[in-house]
Amino acid sequence: MSNKKIVIDPITRIEGHLRVEVEVDESGVVQDAWVSGQLFRGIEIILKDRDPRDAGLLAGRICGVCTNSHFRGAVTSVEDAYSLTIPKNAEIIRDLMAMALFIQDHVVHFYHLHSLDFVDVTSALNANPQLTSSEALKYHENPFRNSPSHYEATIEKLTNFVKAGRLGPFANGYWGHEEYKLTPEQNLIMISHYLEALKFQTNISKAVAIFGGKTPHPQSIVVGGITSVADMLNPQRLNDYLFIIKEAKDFIDRAYLPDAKLLAITYRDEIKKGLGRANGNFLSVGGYEFEGERKLFCDGIIYDHDFENVESFDESKITEEIDRAWYSGDAKENEINYTDLNEDGSLKTAKNDDKYSWIKAPRYDGKTMETGPLARVLISYKKDNFLIKSFVDEFLKDTDLELMDLSSSVGRNAARAIETGYICEYIFKLVSRLIQNVKYYDSQTWAKYDFDSLQKEAKGRAFLEVPRGTLSHFINIKDAKIENYSVIAPTTWNATPKNFDGARGAYEESLMGLKIKDPSKPLEVLKVIHSFDPCLACAVHVMDMKKNELSRYRVGTV
Repeated sequence: MSNKKIVIDPITRIEGHLRVEVEVDESGVVQDAWVSGQLFRGIEIILKDRDPRDAGLLAGRICGVCTNSHFRGAVTSVEDAYSLTIPKNAEIIRDLMAMALFIQDHVVHFYHLHSLDFVDVTSALNANPQLTSSEALKYHENPFRNSPSHYEATIEKLTNFVKAGRLGPFANGYWGHEEYKLTPEQNLIMISHYLEALKFQTNISKAVAIFGGKTPHPQSIVVGGITSVADMLNPQRLNDYLFIIKEAKDFIDRAYLPDAKLLAITYRDEIKKGLGRANGNFLSVGGYEFEGERKLFCDGIIYDHDFENVESFDESKITEEIDRAWYSGDAKENEINYTDLNEDGSLKTAKNDDKYSWIKAPRYDGKTMETGPLARVLISYKKDNFLIKSFVDEFLKDTDLELMDLSSSVGRNAARAIETGYICEYIFKLVSRLIQNVKYYDSQTWAKYDFDSLQKEAKGRAFLEVPRGTLSHFINIKDAKIENYSVIAPTTWNATPKNFDGARGAYEESLMGLKIKDPSKPLEVLKVIHSFDPCLACAVHVMDMKKNELSRYRVGTV
């Protein structure tokens, strides 16, 4: 019996358009996988010939989710090109915005994008509210909104959804799938927190807006610093920010982290089998000053799950290839070369030189890498970051897991929750530092410079850790205009297509050996892919060093 392909197009509950094809044998076990970015936008093309000081405003439009990350990445790359050092206050405020975004992104991903791969909504309707309240106490001594009456109200809300035939966010689920392992009571706990997280993410967005002016697409980051001086000097605004973070921390401590533990305990067998594990190559560039030279995240490289040998990050080892991406030329001088799909709609993957994705193939020292919360947690843990270490040790102890177990689909969720917990601790230190600076009359937020006197030709880059992993922005400036621009986003690393050497990226590798019980309901694939929190608008980029016209965009009538 020959192998057959299962196609999921598009993968839902992500940002952007992602297509997954897996080839399974007669037993339903994945033998090969192809992950394809089906979205081309070309923001870097739009950036050409613009004033470098506008790079942030335009690059921030790469994505509607990662707006602050790209805004900061672009501005930082320009500052690097011109050797501008920004004031400490500006760095702190940028970090406060970034940390609020980390918290928002991680909570939204866990509950609204990924939890329904584990939570059977229909099962929750059969839960006993009293037993649910008792079940929640297994994971925290004071669970979030844990009264039987609250759970009764949640069941009533779900029942009304079902009766009205308007399932909304719960529509089109694989309800009843045998891979759902939670009890009705555990499902009810998770659904209850799903609904509470809807209100949570609205509030945490306000924390970004306090210093960003608005969200998404904040406006306060400028080359040389920030513009939100009035917010920094206004005690009420600082108090508003702290109040939101305190509320967020309460939800994370009493709902998010306990729910991550609940999943880790329930899916322990799956974790121990390493389901969703990639090749074990991890990348982090570190960053965010914590105490003196100590960083919140450590930089490092891990190869093949060798946790005892963490190498330092070296940006010179980063390369990009396009052998199997829809471009011609090479990674730095390329044109669009879209070869389309087969007549039956499948990807052209019969040959090893077939192109099948808009995503380029970044490599570190010639190897595919995984980046993101899992990479940061593992690298920082092995480099003895005491804050992260304490959170990881507690989680592993409470779930009876080992460090290696985090390298799995459920483990990625655990790493994301752990990271959110220690970020909340870090934020309060940052705010305290900002208050101290203001107290001692340090209100500087911008490094003055004269743009006309700056060099006309320059190159800059920025390496940042953002919610989904390592983000890089590269800028070439000529005649005081942007000559060329390039972005390598976390999802570019994780969703990379194969290259000439056939090496799979993290997405594709993590699907290998996966057993799909029902090809018509490939829940197993969704669990693995969602664990990375894909962001496809960020992943696709193109540049042309020769300044050839790649595409033309017209607005209105010709």
